[in-house]
Amino acid sequence: MTTEETTETKGVRLTAGDAELTVSPENGCRIGSLRIGGTELLRQGSRYGSFPMVPWCGRTGLGRFRDGGRTHQLPVNSPPHAIHGTGRNVAWSPAGAGRSSAAFTYDLADPWPYEGRVTQTFELTPDSLTVTMSVETEGDSFPAQAGWHPWFLRNLGEGGADVEIAFEAAWQEERGEDHLPTGRRVAPRPGPWDDCFGMPEGVDVTLTWPGRLELRVTSRTEWVVVYDEQAEAVCVEPQSGPPNGLNSLPRLVTPIDPLEISMTWSWRTLT
Repeated sequence: MTTEETTETKGVRLTAGDAELTVSPENGCRIGSLRIGGTELLRQGSRYGSFPMVPWCGRTGLGRFRDGGRTHQLPVNSPPHAIHGTGRNVAWSPAGAGRSSAAFTYDLADPWPYEGRVTQTFELTPDSLTVTMSVETEGDSFPAQAGWHPWFLRNLGEGGADVEIAFEAAWQEERGEDHLPTGRRVAPRPGPWDDCFGMPEGVDVTLTWPGRLELRVTSRTEWVVVYDEQAEAVCVEPQSGPPNGLNSLPRLVTPIDPLEISMTWSWRTLT
């Protein structure tokens, strides 16, 4: 089975108040579980938790990107495209942990064509989680992206209502038949979505499970993908650029300018 198909039950457990977080460094350094007052917020089973997308986010068209005069081919793991990076498929190394915080690293390697290091940190409080990811080069400069792909439960059970998604975006990236942005920005359209939105003032999306819990996803980045086409889960994915961004909007990682992105989930109970 792939890391997308099996739940890793082991991991590093962080606690703060009634919040419990489990990180699975052996399984792509994903968040395996987030419980608030004993209630799980992330889908379990297949396609579970929340995984990092690095060194690219979403789909890279045909698995190819150019860097100067060189064309690189990535594994086509979502034909005909390469999707969601390589970080979710490898084991990360611990770089420090306490009761409510932890850090992990992994070194970029084949099939990524450049040397570098990725660091991911987790900081848990009783009412929030902040995750930060940085990408540094250990040689040549290269384009990269970073972000996260959580699977929030659509319904928290116990007879409650489905989650409601609320946000205001400045634009939506028009999605072509190949699921890649066409390059046109259009007015935000109603869901269901598998779409990238632009928020120049920073990502700000609220998930509300009526009568149960409200969770706000914020980030200084201006890009977020919202995906709610599955019955069991919804995704709110802050990322450093749009899908296919290695080609359309490359962000260069240099020895003096690493890529850094952070997101915060903050919550409050509604009962």
